[in-house]
Parts: sequence; C-alpha cells; structure tokens
Amino acid sequence: MEAASAKKKIEPIIPPKEQVYLDGPKSRRYELGFAWRVFRQFIKGFRTLHFVGPCITVFGSARFKEDHPYYDASREFGKRIAEIGFTTMTGGGPGVMEAANRGAFENGGPSVGCNIQLPFEQQANKYMNKSITFEHFFVRKVLMVKYSYAFIIMPGGFGTMDEFFETLTLVQTKTITQFPIVLFGKEYYSNLWNYAEFMALQGTISRDDMKLVLLTDSIDEAMDHIRTYISQNYKVKSRKRFWWLFEKR
Repeated sequence: MEAASAKKKIEPIIPPKEQVYLDGPKSRRYELGFAWRVFRQFIKGFRTLHFVGPCITVFGSARFKEDHPYYDASREFGKRIAEIGFTTMTGGGPGVMEAANRGAFENGGPSVGCNIQLPFEQQANKYMNKSITFEHFFVRKVLMVKYSYAFIIMPGGFGTMDEFFETLTLVQTKTITQFPIVLFGKEYYSNLWNYAEFMALQGTISRDDMKLVLLTDSIDEAMDHIRTYISQNYKVKSRKRFWWLFEKR
C-alpha cells in the first residue's frame, strides 16, 4: 500500500506552459494578444509596487528548509534590511525567499514578493505585505530590478544564477546604476568565483568587473557594503500621492 502511494504521480500546481516559443511565427492576432497580456502584467506590477518604497532584493533557492543555515542567514538579512528602513523584496516563494520576507515581516519592515507561476514548487509564502504573481519570468525580473537599490544573491540554482547574471550584466553595461551586488556564501560560490577569475585572465571580462560583486560569508560585511553605498549616493524621500492618478498604496 505504501509503495503504491509512493509511486503515485504528483500532480502539478498548475499545468505546464504551452510550448509556443519554438513553433515559429504565430498569427498576428495571437501575437497582439500575447503583447497585450504582457502589457497588462507590467501595468499591474507598476501599480502594485509603486508605493512600496526603495527595496533591497534577496535572490536564492526555493528549496532550503527552515532548519538550513542559509534559511537562517536569509532571515537575518530581512531583519537587517528592515532595520535600515528599506523594503525587502524577493521572488515571493519558499526557501530563501520566505526566510528574507519573514525576517523583515517579523521585525516590522515592509516585505513584498514577485511570485511566478510554475508547475511545481513555487507557492507564495505568508510573510508579505504585498505580493503579485507573474506569468513570465522576464516581466518578473524587470519589476524586481526596477525598484531595487541593492541585490543579495544567496545560494541557489538555475533561476538564481539567471537573476544574478542578468542583474550583473545590467550593471556591467551601465544599463542600470552600479548598485551593490552581494554574493553570499564563499564555499558555495567558490567555483563560480574561480571561473570568473578565469574569464578575467582570458580577457572575456575586465578585471574591474570583478569589483562589481562582493563575495562574503559575513552578514555584517554585506550590510555595511550596502549601507555605505546607499548613504553616499542617495537620500530617501517620501513620494507624494496624487488622487487623480488612481495609484494604489
């Protein structure tokens, strides 16, 4: 009986996406509908996050449980972010994301999440003051970068690497301001860091590009790095609300 139960197929939370991206051009009507759906996601995201205040985004794996050291570290980051008056933003799911949201939420700080529809593991955590769920990763990443003044990259998988390298590329190419990027976990990221050194030796990146990222095991060092940059470059001001713009707080 137990063996039969273990072999039972796990049904996805939502059905997998229809595979359309490699099928070639669609009809103009389909493409217009797709563009409209994306536009609506952006507008909904802008309205939801407009008044959340300046954010610090924490990226990381959805798979770390509550008893994991990286969960504890992420929770402490959320607490520290709340203490310096910033909003903690995450991908809104479990693991590292839940921990960072939880640290902020439990210490009276604003906590928001940009969730994503996935067939399996991504369910919104309960430690958020505001949350929005996106259908497409690219829309989600735009919103997470748009409102953030610093980025903390906790250990994670493919999704975390995608978020890290895209953010780093935007900073490297000066597409966005040179915001602080913290890579947390020296042992976890040692091979990645060594490969970045190799790329610098090969000339595919500049040696100065290595300075765009702080690799550390210290929460104090990470927060000091972020706090120093923000205090030297920004002055936080409250944003006025105009009733005729129908903006949601």
